[in-house]
Amino acid sequence: MNGISRRGLLQTGAAAGVLSLSGMPLRAQQTRGGKFTAGLSGANTSDSWDGRTHSDVFMIAAALGGVFDALTEVAADGSLQGELAESWEASADAKIWTFNLRQGVSFHNGKSFGADDVIESLQLHVAEGSKSAAQPLVAAITEMKKMGEHQVQFTLESGNADFPYLMSDYHLLMYPAGQIDEAIAQGIGTGLYSVVAFDPGVRFVGKRVENHYKGDSAGFFDEVELIAINDNTARMNALMTGQVDAINRIDFKVEALLNANPNVRLQEVTGNQHYSFPMLTDNAPFDDVNVRKALKYGINRQELVDKILLGHGKVANDTPIGPANQYYAEDMEQLAYDPDKAAFHLKEAGLDSLNIDLSASNAAFEGAVDAAQLYQASAASSGININVVQEPADGYWSNVWLKKPFCACYWTGRATEDWMFSSAYEAGVPWNDSHWDHPRFQELLYAARAELDSDKRREQYTEMQLILRDEGGVIIPMFANYVQGVSNRISTPEVIGNTAQMDSNRMMERWAVA
Repeated sequence: MNGISRRGLLQTGAAAGVLSLSGMPLRAQQTRGGKFTAGLSGANTSDSWDGRTHSDVFMIAAALGGVFDALTEVAADGSLQGELAESWEASADAKIWTFNLRQGVSFHNGKSFGADDVIESLQLHVAEGSKSAAQPLVAAITEMKKMGEHQVQFTLESGNADFPYLMSDYHLLMYPAGQIDEAIAQGIGTGLYSVVAFDPGVRFVGKRVENHYKGDSAGFFDEVELIAINDNTARMNALMTGQVDAINRIDFKVEALLNANPNVRLQEVTGNQHYSFPMLTDNAPFDDVNVRKALKYGINRQELVDKILLGHGKVANDTPIGPANQYYAEDMEQLAYDPDKAAFHLKEAGLDSLNIDLSASNAAFEGAVDAAQLYQASAASSGININVVQEPADGYWSNVWLKKPFCACYWTGRATEDWMFSSAYEAGVPWNDSHWDHPRFQELLYAARAELDSDKRREQYTEMQLILRDEGGVIIPMFANYVQGVSNRISTPEVIGNTAQMDSNRMMERWAVA
């Protein structure tokens, strides 16, 4: 990973807080003003300003990329910088972290930002009944202490060299203490844009906050609008006809049409985004490791990269640690499509054939239904009979994912290995979408989290990736590049963020009128 290393993070946290706030190279002449309109997928009628519920690009971009801020931010080049935290420092064992908060910051309702806001905002994620995906990140904090109006000290249950990175998680929005219900209802944050209009699942409109603490280094539009366009064809047409300035999730089948349009251009960024098929490993037949191995050998990964991504990505190896991660095990032997091995493992499970349902919708990822059908075809010769269930796009994340035993999914990946694993593979966490619980994996997870020696961490994370490849409950056949369309009336930085789509969801902050 580029930027500040984990050891450097421990030693130079104070310096990290004074990096460029915008995370982008400032252009010689930056245009300020105008309106930016984006057509985005991932919107739902159940959307709200409650960061605990955010799971897709529409609300993530509207919230953390617009109305709210977090304590830290992963810059476009992958380095870590301060957002509402100005600097931070750690004890020698990385167990106690002290964050110095930015002064002179106000919420959109005029309330001053301070330590109480940080503590109350984080406590939301560990409140009784909370289903926040960030719950495991905050649960690792055993004590939050207000050291002053603009200083907070966190004591962790064990050392964590990645802790400042975790504080940039898009769920960890900062709300005004004592007014959190109101802030969630109305969208009251410290972000660059205040809410003008919000119709869940339909649109968001925001206006630039005057005299914002980020000054002239970010937030170049006077007004921003996000329009929910979940239908892929409609989204492409909106860009082609100039109704919107940018769209996410390009349909690669119409890439040539977009390239032929002189008014738009495509952005392509390689990151850790991966498309997956998680199975609930505490449900039969997925609780049998041999069934999981049969399913791993029964999928033709290269065919999916060729036909679904049309080459805009690479084959993956059933591990979520990707090319943009520091400890990506690139040299690990690749699982290959092998119908004979798939049939062998079925017999090891005591089965001559296997009949299973696979739920899919293009809400999971563009081409997910086609990918499921290709999987169905490749697995059939091994005696694996996959019934593809096409699910509705609306409500997919609330009604199918985490509920159906085998389904299509996507993850943007995370900037650090521990962040990814603790979000989706640590036993018992809310977004562990395979219900994965492997004793050796969990042991390594806790050991690597507190390990400050980079070589030892590499060994630990490599072993964890091997365990997931061989025994894990998530089939990850491909890493998918982020490909998005942008109007030529919009200027974008030289470096585009790769931790998520749409410049790591920060396009409203980093882009400008050309």
